[in-house]
Amino acid sequence: MSGAGRAAVTPLDASQLRVAVVAAEWHEDVMAALISGARRALADAHVEFVTVVRVSGSFELPIVAQALATQSFDAVVALGVVVRGGTPHFDYVCTAVTDGLARVALDTGVPVGFGVLTCDDEQQARDRAGLDGADEDKGYDTAHAALKTALTLANVRQA
Repeated sequence: MSGAGRAAVTPLDASQLRVAVVAAEWHEDVMAALISGARRALADAHVEFVTVVRVSGSFELPIVAQALATQSFDAVVALGVVVRGGTPHFDYVCTAVTDGLARVALDTGVPVGFGVLTCDDEQQARDRAGLDGADEDKGYDTAHAALKTALTLANVRQA
């Protein structure tokens, strides 16, 4: 199980942060759950300024995340789903998205939460997306991690 070893979720006050959520459109039921989880985490942390932008697929996440990161957002939450098929397309997309989102964070200094589910099948995605009966809620976890990183960076930059 990928959630094994997960750190405890601690309450955050991120009310001063501006956050963008960029989410792919493929696998809409899974994406709706991921977005819902991210919105819950943002609400739990008292974030009032939230912008949600949808893109065609996970491959498009990095370019839009970069545009958002350069527009006064304190954190970006990237959400997507890539399900393994019978071709190497899965590997190419997963690598490009992972490398692209990491590059956005490093190049801009804005935390980018990585909420791209890379699954062998649709059921694995559903189990990780926070749907009814799921053990994991990666939308929530990803948003929480992005907020925690943004707050940590703010403290580091003030030191």
